[in-house]
Amino acid sequence: MSMYDGEPQLGRNDVCWCGSGKKYKKCHLAFDSHLQELWDQGEDVLPRALLKSPADIEGIKRSAEVNKAALDLVGEKICVGCTTADIDRWVHDLTVSRGAVPAPLHYQGFPKSCCTSVNGVVCHGIPSDDEVLHEGDIINVDCSTILDGYFSDSSRMFAIGEISAERSRLIEVTEESVRRGLAAVKPWGHLGDIAHAVQTYVEASGMSVVREFGGHGIGLEFHEDPFVSFVGAAGTGPVLTPGFCFTIEPMVNAGEHHIDTSDPNGWTVRTKDGSDSAQREVQLVITEDGYEKLSW
Repeated sequence: MSMYDGEPQLGRNDVCWCGSGKKYKKCHLAFDSHLQELWDQGEDVLPRALLKSPADIEGIKRSAEVNKAALDLVGEKICVGCTTADIDRWVHDLTVSRGAVPAPLHYQGFPKSCCTSVNGVVCHGIPSDDEVLHEGDIINVDCSTILDGYFSDSSRMFAIGEISAERSRLIEVTEESVRRGLAAVKPWGHLGDIAHAVQTYVEASGMSVVREFGGHGIGLEFHEDPFVSFVGAAGTGPVLTPGFCFTIEPMVNAGEHHIDTSDPNGWTVRTKDGSDSAQREVQLVITEDGYEKLSW
């Protein structure tokens, strides 16, 4: 007999599937029964293979310490006149010095160790010695780290010198949209609750949310299911199950949400109307009573 996710239904006295070593009846039996009930009611329930164990979470946290340290270093060193290639070198060198690996490097052909997205670049900007940061620029630096097989991922916005009021507000709205998304996280709620919170706030602020790119599950792989959209209705989408690890990372455009993917490098995404774009990314795991931020 199988459970909703196609995995075998364990006997009460079998060893639990989670790796705890406990009998199933004293570990995940009630939890799994609840998941099965939700599935039977027509809910979108994540397979148990996507849920992270306590050991997994500890491994992800160790990876995240490196990831956060790389972004901290960028914050200390970034300035007018540095290049995006400088940023890439800082991230790469710190990451490998801690015994970790930059996850973006060579991922599906990506040539660098982080993404650097300046002004109107939505995401996946490729660091370059030719790209110099100037007074008034804004930049998103997106770092992802692999340590002992565990993946962490987060990004931050940086202002270069004095920036315009418009760019400052874009960053503020983006940061607040993430806080709104986090506030909508409730165990046994829905992924759509987060999307609704982000979208309604951003659009009420006169800006827009990119549709084609969003967050994702993460932990044992760089990008795991499900895709995490930041446009949607509350009460829809997968159930926010304890153990689910994912990113909240809305890409907010000052203008329209439409994007331009025509760059010949095959990676860099820009706003179609030439407006500025900003992003903030945090990684979290759903817990029994809320959530825990892992990387930011």
